[in-house]
Amino acid sequence: MKSALPVISVRDLTKIYDVGEVQVPALRGVTLDVEPGEFVALTGPSGSGKSTFMHLAGCLDRPTSGQYVLNGQDVSRLTARELARVRNTAIGFVFQGFNLLARTSALENVELPLLYSGSLSAAERHARATEALKAVGLGDRMGHHPNQLSGGQQQRVAIARALVNDPILLIADEPTGNLDDRATRGVFQLLRDINASGTAVLMATHNLDLIRRSDYRSIELNRGKIVFDSAEAARAAIERFAE
Repeated sequence: MKSALPVISVRDLTKIYDVGEVQVPALRGVTLDVEPGEFVALTGPSGSGKSTFMHLAGCLDRPTSGQYVLNGQDVSRLTARELARVRNTAIGFVFQGFNLLARTSALENVELPLLYSGSLSAAERHARATEALKAVGLGDRMGHHPNQLSGGQQQRVAIARALVNDPILLIADEPTGNLDDRATRGVFQLLRDINASGTAVLMATHNLDLIRRSDYRSIELNRGKIVFDSAEAARAAIERFAE
């Protein structure tokens, strides 16, 4: 059962990278909440801090300072082992490059997160992975290897793999970056359908056309700071109208 707490709650989050003797700030005090069931598009130019924020949100890195609470748990200072468990059980990942194992079938690729958890039998893993592939429209491609699938189909396998553990948060980093227009529309609609079922989605994208045609929340980063948040802008407009 998914919680009513914010899925993501970050306060004054900073990240500074040491490059030789120089410190390079990538995030400069980011504060935001992502509620259950929200679809948030994260945009910004190269060097804006977008990728850094996605890594922190996905528990792939730790902040330099600030607090990150994921579904009520402060993950800012968890150990590497604890972060790995959070990534496996609470977060699903979809990347631009699919990251599928080339010599492994679609079904076996989707089973991998279940195998790492070590809590299910082979039959249970098979059943869960089968259900996930059917949910993304690939029930007839389960035995195919990645080189036997189109780019759009490979991304659907990756999405099924991301969802097989029923995460509270799906992180999609440029999920349509390697796809043609038709496949982009199909994958984007699938992400919207997943979001409509109650899973929070955080998507980094450069595809501004998708954002313009959609009604979900848009957050823009620049030089490590939030420079625009459509949810905050909407609230400010309501407050001005009420005055």
